[in-house]
Amino acid sequence: MELSQLEPQIIWKNFAALNSVPRPSKKEEKVIEFIKNFGEKLNLETTVDEVGNVIIKKPATAGMEDRKPIVMQSHLDMVCQKNSDVNFDFETQGIQMEVDGDWVKAKGTTLGADNGLGVASIMSVLESNDIAHPALEALFTIDEETGMTGAIGLKPGQLHGEILLNLDTEEDDEIDIGCAGGIDVTASQEYGLEDAKGQIVKITVKGLQGGHSGMDIHKGFGNSNVLLGRLLYTGVENQNIQLISIDSGGLRNAIPREGNVVLSVRNSVEFIDQANTLKAELLEEFASIEKDLHINIETFSTEERAISEEDSKKVILALKAAHNGVYRMSPDVKDLVETSNNIARVELKNGKLQILNLSRSSVDSSKAAVAEQLKSVYELAGMKVEFSGSYPGWKPKPGSEIVQVMEKIYEKNFGEKPQVVACHAGLECGIIGANYPNMEMVSFGPTIRGAHSPEEKASIPSVQKYWGFLKEILANIPKK
Repeated sequence: MELSQLEPQIIWKNFAALNSVPRPSKKEEKVIEFIKNFGEKLNLETTVDEVGNVIIKKPATAGMEDRKPIVMQSHLDMVCQKNSDVNFDFETQGIQMEVDGDWVKAKGTTLGADNGLGVASIMSVLESNDIAHPALEALFTIDEETGMTGAIGLKPGQLHGEILLNLDTEEDDEIDIGCAGGIDVTASQEYGLEDAKGQIVKITVKGLQGGHSGMDIHKGFGNSNVLLGRLLYTGVENQNIQLISIDSGGLRNAIPREGNVVLSVRNSVEFIDQANTLKAELLEEFASIEKDLHINIETFSTEERAISEEDSKKVILALKAAHNGVYRMSPDVKDLVETSNNIARVELKNGKLQILNLSRSSVDSSKAAVAEQLKSVYELAGMKVEFSGSYPGWKPKPGSEIVQVMEKIYEKNFGEKPQVVACHAGLECGIIGANYPNMEMVSFGPTIRGAHSPEEKASIPSVQKYWGFLKEILANIPKK
């Protein structure tokens, strides 16, 4: 089946149009212009603020003038991840989509359903002539995935809505009323280089699932940085390791799927034998959840120079000691991850090392605790540590009027109660709420699997369910 044949056609049409426009985080110029032109062609008041957020205003439909004005919000940028064997340029190419049974997915790349389906939904409401809604401000933010700078740059007084509908969650039976905040932790150092004194070995890890470093962090998926650290540790005491290069992981908000390290060891036969023993144990350890995990350990030829044995040991020990995964579960909300860290990217090239982490928490003191623990580990290893990009969480308000309205509609339409939850992902609601403290906020969306990885896919039946739910919510916004 072609994408254009899917229902609701208006959503898939707008999603396809959006996905034809390159929109990597921090490089959203083309998609900003696309959305700006979209609003102007509809003869709707359209503005672009000083950071690049696009705001399009549409008056209430007939009979809805007495309802509370609303903001519909989604972010324009997408996570750009691809399989290593896929030739694709996210800065110049549109996403190549295909239908696979009940799912829409991309060919070897992220799909951009996060948050493209939310953007497409808002576009569909803006261009419709038959969807009832109150006075509407459509807010399209930029750079959500790598710093939330669009939401941070949104000034007070730009919006006048009393209710914000954030369309950026990934389970169609959930109504989100809270989320985690986050902070970037970056460790770096520059080391002197010397001739490699041993035999050269290359270790490659690939085939991991990856996924969203917030929503999937509790699922026990493998992390290529952690696995490489474990494999290196097998020879750290007696193999006189010198690290030549590391290239593993990618974006802070994506669980690392693949990576490699090139090193010099005193006795490659002994080291490879020890590493292969651990390899067998790792494959068994992850057999049920990482069925495509592949680890290759082999001798390698290179003329590049290495960092010293002493510095190499410090790097390996830091990778082994730094916390990755769930740090604390919430004592107040059942099954909610309160605090976590993702060791997202490790790069060592020409003696320059950088380790990127994203620490998340719904509790500020706990977010500080995990970030400070990481800082302690990295500084003990002689690295410089920087905190940046901190953003607040979103405190739940379960009794709000809009949540009650949505619960009633969901139960009436689908015969069961929705899950009213807080999530461990970072949503822009907390940041927007800092400047608009009286605005009621809620987040929901269709079912998406594998966000932030090339396995990302969107459920077709779920989009149909969500679209009907959204339209009925718009028609039942409370009166002023």
